[in-house]
Amino acid sequence: MNWVASLKKAIDYMEENLLTNIGAEDVADAVHISPFYFQKGFKIVTGYSIGEYLRNRRLYLAGLDVIQAKTGSAQEKIIDLAYKYGYDTPESFSRAFSRFHGLSPAQLRVRPYQMQVFLPLSIKISIQGGDKMDFTVEKRDAMKMIGFERIVSYDSSQQEIPKFWHEFCEQYCGSGRFAGTEETNQTVAACQVGEFGICTMEKSDPNQFRYYIAGLYQGGPVPDSMKVIEIPASEWVKFKCIGPMPQALQTINARIWGEWLPGNQEFETALPINIEWYSTGDTNSSDYKSEIWIPVKRL
Repeated sequence: MNWVASLKKAIDYMEENLLTNIGAEDVADAVHISPFYFQKGFKIVTGYSIGEYLRNRRLYLAGLDVIQAKTGSAQEKIIDLAYKYGYDTPESFSRAFSRFHGLSPAQLRVRPYQMQVFLPLSIKISIQGGDKMDFTVEKRDAMKMIGFERIVSYDSSQQEIPKFWHEFCEQYCGSGRFAGTEETNQTVAACQVGEFGICTMEKSDPNQFRYYIAGLYQGGPVPDSMKVIEIPASEWVKFKCIGPMPQALQTINARIWGEWLPGNQEFETALPINIEWYSTGDTNSSDYKSEIWIPVKRL
């Protein structure tokens, strides 16, 4: 997969189809990459989810339309713009417009100089020659893990996942350790739940993914509040991270998608899943160890 070329092609596709009802799955299909990995990579490289990018571009164009409108009643224009840019009602369009521009359509007509600008992205990725990334390649048999599940939006994942971990740690890691049911407490302890963070595809909605706080399943009953995750056999690239969380992990993620993956001649992503591994110890320490595991297939 030529990741840089795919990103540029995706942006061109979105620009050509801003006025049609496309979403993340359509964009991923257009560049022949799984929606799971394309959404993840696009967010890491650009800072926007596919949904955010499409929404921001449409609302910017709507702002231009508002400023350039010369005739017709204000209400008629709002109705026209709402349907033009894919909103179900004028009210939902007006709310989104006001959040984006900080002004209502009527106010923007009076103060056009305050319009929020959002131009098409220009993708420029620099593939670094030095500071070789520290990774190993390992074949692993199928694995079973067990943990707590949450469905997460790509738009708000940076807020939702830390909150999920905070809730887990409050219940099982701090002064309130093992505050669940007896069966759940035993499973968390026996399976070392919290050793892994797992992202998998959400089949029903390409704008979301499933995130698990998990450990290796040791067999036995599965508490009602927990899920077993079956991970197929695969070859994995394991990227080593050293440093405080979450900064170290975020830095390596950015380097994977910005340096290692673009134009990689040996590997491409395989299964719609990736795993974060966490060691024991102080997560704020400068020598704290963690890893990012990505399933791959050889080209």
